[in-house]
Amino acid sequence: MTPPTPASTTAPEADDTLAFDSETGDALAASTSQASLERTLARSRQIEAEIAVDPSKYRIMTGDRPTGNLHIGHYFGSLLNRVRLQDAGVETIVLIADYQVITDRDGVGPIKERVYSMVADYLAAGIDPSRSVIYPHSAVPALNQLMLPFLSLVTDSELRRNPTVKAELEATGNRPMTGLLLTYPVHQAADILFCKANLVPVGKDQLPHLEQTRVIARRFDERYGRVDPDHPVFPQADALLSEGGVTILGTDGVKMSKSRHNTIELGMDADTTAAIIKKAVTDSDRHITYDPVNRPAVSNLVYLAAVSLDRDPVEVAEEIGDGGAGQLKRLVTEAVNERFAAHRARRAELLADPGYLHTVLAEGAQKANVFADATLDEVRQAMNMVY
Repeated sequence: MTPPTPASTTAPEADDTLAFDSETGDALAASTSQASLERTLARSRQIEAEIAVDPSKYRIMTGDRPTGNLHIGHYFGSLLNRVRLQDAGVETIVLIADYQVITDRDGVGPIKERVYSMVADYLAAGIDPSRSVIYPHSAVPALNQLMLPFLSLVTDSELRRNPTVKAELEATGNRPMTGLLLTYPVHQAADILFCKANLVPVGKDQLPHLEQTRVIARRFDERYGRVDPDHPVFPQADALLSEGGVTILGTDGVKMSKSRHNTIELGMDADTTAAIIKKAVTDSDRHITYDPVNRPAVSNLVYLAAVSLDRDPVEVAEEIGDGGAGQLKRLVTEAVNERFAAHRARRAELLADPGYLHTVLAEGAQKANVFADATLDEVRQAMNMVY
């Protein structure tokens, strides 16, 4: 039995059934209510069925910030899903959100190396630049210019209530918030709407971002009108939620995060991977069980072995039984290293050819600019700013 697919770890979105009070911004809170989540899951099931029949109805936008190297949480949480949707025939737009690196940081760091590393992992995982668009948004001027009209459609209080903005602010020790961090949800709206994406794979914690995008799209239509009377300038993008997803924890037993240095990076070699897994936290009970609620650290390792082997985690745990943490960690190490051997080899080949990676980015940016220029032209027409 194949273990459930983890929830996506990417960028923002939601559905027409989400209520929104334009004065209070209550939709951002409503978007994560249990009833709303159930509606969004139901809509996601419907979308999956529609994709199976006619994938051309949808255009997906997804992506990552190049704040570090991608890890196995990204692979199982989002990369595999992107490849699945691409292979199903859905038009896929993959953003490398390089400008968003500086929303909460004092500099860009080794950003070129990280961007090339990210592209190499995308391609090694199966994202095909002939079928998907891969681009950095710093290379798409018209996308970023959409920030100006979009900022006129949101209030300061709405932005400050956004869960990610609040969480990021708390993570920085409440130091003065940058304007870019405050307007991060608006920048993400521009990332989605510049290409008129109508589907965004997200985890439930990112639904408020998508709802903010939907709000901006609706308000633009209400305030400025339409170029085509029968169609708004921007679509109402749907969320694509994974059902029954499991989040892969870091080796310290908490959320896997580049900033916590608790990850197994996709580019790590087998020996480094073994050393990291050997240090992973477990608990004092020698008998291995799969119980994510009561034994999260042990269950995380069980799940990691299972998902790497395409097996059921309960069965994996039962086979180890009284073998203890040592046997569990040996199995995880073998499973992960075997699963990613081909990925690592392909990744190394790609990084050895930076000229090719540059071409992928340049061609992706060229395609993205076509979308962005057309959208910005339509925005100017709707705003009567064509002189």
